[in-house]
Amino acid sequence: MDEEQAKAMAKQLRQPEGEEGIKTGTWMNEGNVNMNLATIEALAAQPHDQILEIGMGNGYFVKDIVGVHESIKYTGCDFSEVMVQESIKNNQSWIDKGQVAFYYNSAEQLPLPDKQFNKIFTLNTIYFWEDHGKILAELRRVLTNDGTLMIVLRPKHQMIKYPMTKYGFNMYTKEEAVDILENHGFKVVEATENMEPDFLLNGMLMKMENIIIKAVPQK
Repeated sequence: MDEEQAKAMAKQLRQPEGEEGIKTGTWMNEGNVNMNLATIEALAAQPHDQILEIGMGNGYFVKDIVGVHESIKYTGCDFSEVMVQESIKNNQSWIDKGQVAFYYNSAEQLPLPDKQFNKIFTLNTIYFWEDHGKILAELRRVLTNDGTLMIVLRPKHQMIKYPMTKYGFNMYTKEEAVDILENHGFKVVEATENMEPDFLLNGMLMKMENIIIKAVPQK
């Protein structure tokens, strides 16, 4: 991968656009399948949960959340218009049932009422947050007082090995991500580092890891 290709991929990973964005969404599903499944397991969706996901990509994994029980409500928000369109296409039957809704907007200003969700989660978006305080304040606004926020990311020591992450990615260790949450209105209750099977990227087998951080609003 040359520098121009790395820049183009970084741009698509940040905010997928057009036909290449659709391909990027599929590629993300493949590269992050174990990360998504580990997150869904940690989310532990229960009947009557109100769940918000920030940056759901093409919504491929939504079925694994709402399929647990018909009373679960899921909302996905993404600032990629093409990912919202793909999510709607991939989840039309769940939308028709009234279990799922998608919004095209930034996490800094959500078109959602206060205290609506008891579970909020996001995968691989923290790298692109320009204002931690503003986004976390907004997530806290829509989270119930007894709700849980889950931030999922890949550790800095893994991310720096990718050619595209030098272009617009902010990378964090587990400790740095925990500090961000605890400095902006949340108390971290659990932070785990998990190994995944290796993934083939540009002809190289890459070691894959993820960090799952669970936090609750500070009292």
